[in-house]
Amino acid sequence: MVLINFAHPITEAQLRRIEALTGRKVARLVDLYTQIDQAQPVASQVAALVDTIDLTPAEWQTASLLINPPSLSIAAVAVLAEIRGRCGYFPAHLHLRPAEGSLPRTYEVAEVVDLQGIQQAARKKRA
Repeated sequence: MVLINFAHPITEAQLRRIEALTGRKVARLVDLYTQIDQAQPVASQVAALVDTIDLTPAEWQTASLLINPPSLSIAAVAVLAEIRGRCGYFPAHLHLRPAEGSLPRTYEVAEVVDLQGIQQAARKKRA
């Protein structure tokens, strides 16, 4: 599985939790420094950022992808659209949350969200 991280660095504990939840080994971790200049168009910045990921067009369509989205909401939805366009489906995304009672604050993997499953369920609600 390829984990593409657009947010804070992934810890060893988070990696272990991801592997436990998915039942798959993270074979490759791609860490990207995501800084969006809000005075500039978001789409072109996100496209340039995703261009830096070393995946071939075939790998975009066949690799098992897991995404840790950026924290900035507009960057997150633009990344989602860009990656959806490249791979042809909605890859799974991480949901990280603050660990209860942690000081200093730490984050834990809450779940792996199946966005393709959400889309398929939502399509059934169209009339």
